[in-house]
Formats: sequence, structure tokens, C-alpha cells
Amino acid sequence: MKKLIFFLIVAITFTSCRTNNNEEIILEKANTPFVWEGANIYFLLTDRFNNGDSSNDINFNRTDETGKLRGFEGGDIKGITQKIESGYFTDLGINAIWMTPIVEQIHGGTDEGTGVSYGYHGYWASDWTALDPNFGTKEDLHELVELAHKKGIRILLDAVINHTGPVTEIDTQWPEEWVRTEPTCTYQSYETTTACTLVDNLPDIKTESNEAVELPPQLVQKWKSENRYEQEIAELDTFFNRTGHPRAPRFYIMKWLTDYISEFGIDGYRVDTVKHTEEFVWQEFKKECDYAFSEFKNNNPEKVLDDNNFYLVGEVYNYNISSGKFFDFGDKKVNFFDAAFHSLINFELKWNAAQKSTDEVFKKYSDILNSELKGYGTLNYLSSHDDGQPFDAHRKKPIETATKLLLCPGTSQVYYGDESARSLVVDETQGDATLRSNMNWDDIQNNVKTKAVLNHWQKLGQFRVNHPAVGSGIHEMLTQQPYTFYRTFAKENFEDKVVIGLDLSKGEKIIDVSQIFKDGTKLHDAYSNQSAEVKDGKVIINSTFDIVLLEKQ
Repeated sequence: MKKLIFFLIVAITFTSCRTNNNEEIILEKANTPFVWEGANIYFLLTDRFNNGDSSNDINFNRTDETGKLRGFEGGDIKGITQKIESGYFTDLGINAIWMTPIVEQIHGGTDEGTGVSYGYHGYWASDWTALDPNFGTKEDLHELVELAHKKGIRILLDAVINHTGPVTEIDTQWPEEWVRTEPTCTYQSYETTTACTLVDNLPDIKTESNEAVELPPQLVQKWKSENRYEQEIAELDTFFNRTGHPRAPRFYIMKWLTDYISEFGIDGYRVDTVKHTEEFVWQEFKKECDYAFSEFKNNNPEKVLDDNNFYLVGEVYNYNISSGKFFDFGDKKVNFFDAAFHSLINFELKWNAAQKSTDEVFKKYSDILNSELKGYGTLNYLSSHDDGQPFDAHRKKPIETATKLLLCPGTSQVYYGDESARSLVVDETQGDATLRSNMNWDDIQNNVKTKAVLNHWQKLGQFRVNHPAVGSGIHEMLTQQPYTFYRTFAKENFEDKVVIGLDLSKGEKIIDVSQIFKDGTKLHDAYSNQSAEVKDGKVIINSTFDIVLLEKQ
């Protein structure tokens, strides 16, 4: 069994800490800016997180027997709101939540030989303008966003422009002017990655087309039956008159997606299947997102959180931070950051965490993020909803996972259940379903080991969110043995400094902080809730823990 890794952290500002009895102490702090490059994002499957309204569990007669974990399980927007209100995310040090798509899904299911699959995951859109009733209502979404913002938590929705949902016995295929149904992608080149369907029976939106198309007949019929056809048409006319865009498929979808920005004030989009769509599409999408975000702020000045721009993070599957700004298709390299994405999901950390020393990983990430990717970011993860080779599938290393993820330079993605060791291996499931079990709330309430794991995630998460230097600071090693390093961050009049030490002994810990703090500086250990003063360039903490989190008091 590998030795667990623990760190010492030192920083100059803070907002809160918790006692050994988990009582929160609010501490006076400087104005800590929200920085997307160092944010702590919680990623959840809307259907699998928490069921806040059992009355919406079945809709559209989705009652066929499904493969294991391939149907709707009841999670919804209200369930997420309940956990925001209870302080669950705040306690975990989360300052942004990414939800899987909540737009209306296909009504039927597909039979893949292992049982029926419904669109519980949200990636099988049938109507981008409506919320799926299994997830909730627009009123529910308004409530969630407003409450999250009051708690200082940003909301990311999930955008799909690449494809519609599959065709079923009750779900009509979109017109051929809108979608292609062949060939299937082979991923050998740029063209065989973009001008194709991801899999069989997943119609691919013709995002490259500039030809004007009529609305799909099934949408026209649906909107008329819902008495909103005229309103939708009027809004589309306004959009196309303002932008001058042709009425091509991609621009309809951009209009529908940016409505969630201007109406609800969401803070960002995680964008699905980015590399399967031409890069200019994302430049166009960014422009429309920025416009909608500006409109929301202008129309709702009392709801403006800060001057951050709208956040776009892209899923370019298998993009690695080592590649810098470019993704290599084999015959073509594409810069998806260029006038498009602020960040890309980094698929590399799980390998780095398992194969490299901690300093190699942290230094490499810091160097890239402060040079080639300066002004941009990466979203790091160690487990996810569609990565079948996570860092710790059997959850044998939940403490190490927290330490390596939450202390790594870059934005962190906590996948729901990382903090509670929710199993990523479920018997009798097929494919991605094994990664998507229901959140293990019972363990959080009743399992002593789970509570201890959660407590570690909470302490690291709170410290990370209070100190931008942890995620977005510049990394420099101080000593190799014992391994210590520092991070520094500055923005306008705000400065943050962090010192981190590895492999600390239980009991008395003597740390040299002379390069960061002057003698006489009073520090607070947020992990053990102790205070200490710097003497002769050193600080002494005596605790039963292997980790110390020091803040300037």
C-alpha cells in the first residue's frame, strides 16, 4: 500500500476555520478575489446527486425496465438546492457547481443489448428550450442560481452543440438539413473526428454548415401544443436580426443555450464534445455567451457578483496540459483557447499523480500555467463520469486523492462522491454506468470512516477556496527533504502566500517559514485549530495530524 501524502500549508488570509468539534469560526479577512484559475468546482450528475422532489421522478412514460443505473434515479434541481441551503458545498470549500445538462431529453430509450437506457445523464437533447421535467422547472433553476450566488457559489451548466439525442420509436430524427447520421467517427484525422457521428444512432449536428434551415417539424408541433410557438419565433427573429448570423443549425442552438445566461444568470458553461466540432464554432459561441452575460449584468445590476467574465471550459477528450494550447488531431493541431475557451479539462493528472513525484507534478503544472497558458487555465480531475480509468476506482486512497487534487495548481474538479469515497465500481453495470451510482448520503450520515474522509476534504477545500495561491499561485520548492515549497499569488492590491510541507510527522512539527514570514508573525493552523508565532524563522505546531494548514492571523 502506498504511503499517504500530507502537506503543510501557510497563507496570509482566511475566511473561516473549524474546531475539532466541526464548529465554524468566522475570521476577518481581506477581500479574497474569486479566480477561475484556482476555483474548486463540484461536478455532479443532476439525476444522481439528491432527490428533492419525488413527484417528478417519472415523466413521458419512461417506465421500461432499464439496464442497471441506466434509467432516471430521481435526482433533480431541488435536490441540489437543498444541499446548497444546508451548507454542504460551503463546508466542502466549493465555490462553483457544474451540473450535467438539464434540457429536455428524448422521451424514449435505446436498447443497447444490456437493457434500455434513458437520457438520465442529460446529453440526449430533444428540446434545448425546455427543462426536462425529471430535473425540474425553470422556477427551480431560478431558485438554485439565486441561492448559490448568495452563498458565493457560481453555477455552470453543460452545453451540447455537437449532437441531438438518439432516434427511438417515439423520438423523431431531426431533418437531414440539420444532422448527419453517417459515417461514424474513426478519429484518425481532423475530418474523421468532426464530420461524423460519435457513435451509431447519435445524429451529428451539421455545425460546419452556413445554410439556412427551417425549424424541425417536431419542435414546431411541440411549441404550438405548449402555446409558445409565437414567442419562440419572435425571439429567434430578434436573435438573427441582431447577430446577422445565417439561420444555420449551430446558431439556433447557440441562441437557445445563451438564453440560460440572460434569463438565469448562470456563470459559465462546461462544453461537451469540443474536438468533434469545428474550432470556429466555439469562437462564435464565446461571443454570444459574452453578449448574453453582459446583458444579464446590465439588466440585473443587483445580482452581479464581480467583474469576472463568463467562464467557458471545454471537454477536448484526451487533451493534456503537456500539450499547452494545442490539441493534435494527427494531421492538424488546433488551439481551442484562441478566442474561445478559458480552460480545457486536463485528462493527464490521474497519470501524473500515480507515476510522478509530487514536486514534479506541481512544478510542471505551475510552470505551464504561468507561461504558455498564462491567463488561461486547466480543469484537473482524478475521477469523472466517463473516464473508465480513474485514479482510485476502488476508493482505497481517498485522503491521497484529496491532497493531490486540491493542492495541485489549476482549477480542481471534485466529482460527486470523491469526498465520500462513493464507489466507482458497481457490479452488473455496463460502461460508464459504473461511475454514476447514487450519491452515498447514508455513508456520510452514518459511516465513521466516511465522515473522517469527508472532514479531510472539507478542511483542504475550505483552505483552498480561501487562498487563491493554492490553485492559481506560482509554485517554488523550498527544501527537498523535508519537502517544502511555497506558492504566491497577487491580483491588484491582493496578495496571498502559501507554504506547503510534505510527509509531516505526528506530534511536534518544526517548519522553516523564514522566506515567507517574519519573526513575530502569528499564524493559525486551520487543521488543528491552533495558533503559533514565528520564532527564529520557524513555526512549531504540535498536533496528532500529519497535515498543518497555517494562515496569517
